[in-house]
Amino acid sequence: MKAVGYQHSLAISEPDALLDIELPQPVASGRDLLVKVAAISVNPVDTKIRRRVAAAEGEYKVLGWDAAGEVIGCGDQVTLFQPGDKVYYAGALNRSGSNAEYQLVDERLVAVMPANLSYEQAAALPLTAITAWELLFDRLELNQSSLKYPRPMLLITGAGGGVGSVLVQLARQLTSVCIVATASRSETQAWVKELGAHYVIDHSKPLQPQLAELGIDTVSHVASLTHTEQHYPELVKLLAPQGKLALIDDPAGGIDIMPLKQKSISLHWEFMFTRSLFTTADMHLQHQLLADLSRLIEQGQIKTTLQQTMGTINAANLRQAHALLESGKAIGKVVLAGF
Repeated sequence: MKAVGYQHSLAISEPDALLDIELPQPVASGRDLLVKVAAISVNPVDTKIRRRVAAAEGEYKVLGWDAAGEVIGCGDQVTLFQPGDKVYYAGALNRSGSNAEYQLVDERLVAVMPANLSYEQAAALPLTAITAWELLFDRLELNQSSLKYPRPMLLITGAGGGVGSVLVQLARQLTSVCIVATASRSETQAWVKELGAHYVIDHSKPLQPQLAELGIDTVSHVASLTHTEQHYPELVKLLAPQGKLALIDDPAGGIDIMPLKQKSISLHWEFMFTRSLFTTADMHLQHQLLADLSRLIEQGQIKTTLQQTMGTINAANLRQAHALLESGKAIGKVVLAGF
């Protein structure tokens, strides 16, 4: 089968950073599905792994943790799907990725894709939607704890990217929280406003004065999606006593948790691969989550975050996609389709 992989961790400007390769087609067993990949999207995790993790000696590493395609084979323990099903999923970090014609994925991480979306539109969603859903409901517990606050207020920093684009929609449609989103460019500000943010402020400027202008002194919840180390001192000041702070990035130099103590602020990490990495007892909830998302999309409550298609799935186009994400200027999601 055709695939895109690499052997050495290189800058994306290097021709060998991603290569067109041929690999054996895998065979499904156990709870695995064999999916013929129709479309993929690219996430920051792809660029991080490419830069930090080389392939095993003499082998190729295949990235990609967002895909939509057709089930063409099922392991002998599969109960949720059958050949012919059109599915979408993010898969597992410790398995070969979706930048290939065929991929094995555990059925507990997969759902039937929304009937009203194309493969490209569906491929834009899984990783970011799972991250956003788990962050909102498993980490920040906005379906439970928002009632404890007189005026529940969610601040989302870096809301114009892939995760933020889903997070704003889910928060607006499924909770009663007031949403303040941050974005620094006019196009990203318009995008997050369109997705449902009640207020939009600029994270390239101090946050507190902008919130004060809106009559907001404190926020009960913060979803810090990028550059946490830059905003952290201000976020601690803005959070209300007993507030919740959730983050998904890798803060440069780490963060000091001691300033959280006096306010009893709780800190939550969200990493959507945790369930698949450790085969947790509730791993199947990612299947259910994506199935619920399909229903919300089919009902018109949530829309795809696809913003740009970059051609067929090959090394040259994937190098361009990686470069765009590394520039920090991507809006929504970037998708490639077909081989």
